[in-house]
Amino acid sequence: MNVLSALMAVIEDRRANPPEKSYTTKLFNGGVPKIGEKIMEEAAEVVEAAGEEGDEGRQHLIYEAGDLIYHLFVMLGHKGIALEEVEAELGRRFGVSGIDEKASRPQK
Repeated sequence: MNVLSALMAVIEDRRANPPEKSYTTKLFNGGVPKIGEKIMEEAAEVVEAAGEEGDEGRQHLIYEAGDLIYHLFVMLGHKGIALEEVEAELGRRFGVSGIDEKASRPQK
């Protein structure tokens, strides 16, 4: 099991067996609004870190990317979406031009 799968398994376990003193449990209790707020905050921090120069900036970007991925996984877990479902969606798109894939989506 890779680290992303292991992380998702822990998040899914926290959803099924919520420990009282758990940050993940606190996020789940806040629902989509709280988790979404954290995702937006972390996404902004990723962009900010990406603009930083040198090795320190690179390390900061890696750190913030980890935070963003964690919070995204919490949202997926909150909504009952398995990592395999996201992997399948990415697999469906693999080898297809992003422009073509976007054009094939139903218009909203």
